[in-house]
Amino acid sequence: MAAKKEKSVEETFQELEEIICKLESGESSLEESFKYYEAGMKLVKSCNEKIDKVEKQIIVLEEDGENHEL
Repeated sequence: MAAKKEKSVEETFQELEEIICKLESGESSLEESFKYYEAGMKLVKSCNEKIDKVEKQIIVLEEDGENHEL
């Protein structure tokens, strides 16, 4: 079984945009809207985790740069 490729932040934002458009259209049933909302919240969580990871990497790089200047 092939490993599932992780989506980039840009791909995740695009998918979120599509979900938002579906929700804003008002054409979905309540059940469909809830499924879209749930999927969107999972994508938001995924984005937050990716952004947190990058922020931590930046902090490490900045701290490493400060140590080299001493």
